[in-house]
Amino acid sequence: MLQLSRSRAALYLAFLVIVWGINWPLSKYTLSFSPPLLFAGLRTCIGGLILILVALPGYKKLNWKQTWPVYVISSVLNIILFYGLQTIGLNYLPAGLFSAIVFLQPVLLGILSWLWLGEEMFGLKWIGLVLGFLGVFEISASSLAGHLSVTGIVLALGCAVSWALGTLYTKKMSARVDMVWAVALQLMIGGILLLGSGSVLEKWTDIVWNVPFISSLLFISVFVIALGWLAYFKLVGSGEAGKVGAFTFLIPLIAITCSVLFLGERISLNLVAGLVLIVGSILLVNARSIRLAKKPTGLQR
Repeated sequence: MLQLSRSRAALYLAFLVIVWGINWPLSKYTLSFSPPLLFAGLRTCIGGLILILVALPGYKKLNWKQTWPVYVISSVLNIILFYGLQTIGLNYLPAGLFSAIVFLQPVLLGILSWLWLGEEMFGLKWIGLVLGFLGVFEISASSLAGHLSVTGIVLALGCAVSWALGTLYTKKMSARVDMVWAVALQLMIGGILLLGSGSVLEKWTDIVWNVPFISSLLFISVFVIALGWLAYFKLVGSGEAGKVGAFTFLIPLIAITCSVLFLGERISLNLVAGLVLIVGSILLVNARSIRLAKKPTGLQR
């Protein structure tokens, strides 16, 4: 995959963090109009269909006979397990605690990128990854008073592991597949299976097809699912997966900020402390690349 310019990568990261941050409170709001599995299946199928339409002019890049296992495996890890475990697990744990455990993913991603992809690992990066997770945990500390379910904790850990493995697998296979087709097909495959599960376990008649539900569903499908996953894997495929993972620590911060502004939730000391830890995490994880960028070359005076 072609390398992204620094400005374009920064734009992709900003877009990704904002829309994925908005997704948490918006999804919580939208679930008041729909059962969870059907909602998960609808948004992923719509997102996948949009990207398939975008990818169709380059249908020769699909190469289905040789690459179908890549699409299926990435779909299982990134869509079916990630969204399936997330949807079920939120019934067992407070949302704040669940999201804190899920955002163990950047730490796992940094470690596994070092072990599997040979990405550089140094002391400050280790410290930064741990600080980022502690920041997310601190932000969610107010949720810890809820009932702690072992089932919920296991499901959240499974969600984090499946996301980390899915990201690494997609990064590893990025040279073999076209990224637009890869994202589109994993969304469609995963969405169809989620819809199938929802059709068996839930009722379509429970969906309230009003303007708030339809508009929220379309926003999530287009910006969060289709464009969000595409931006994420473009970033992962063009740079270090561990560094991209470090910036995802900002997502819970955006989610809570949106909840404060639009859902009336309060700002706490946990939020401020978590913000400090997250910013420190990003600086430490990217410390070496920032230092190298500032270092003068032999041509400079």
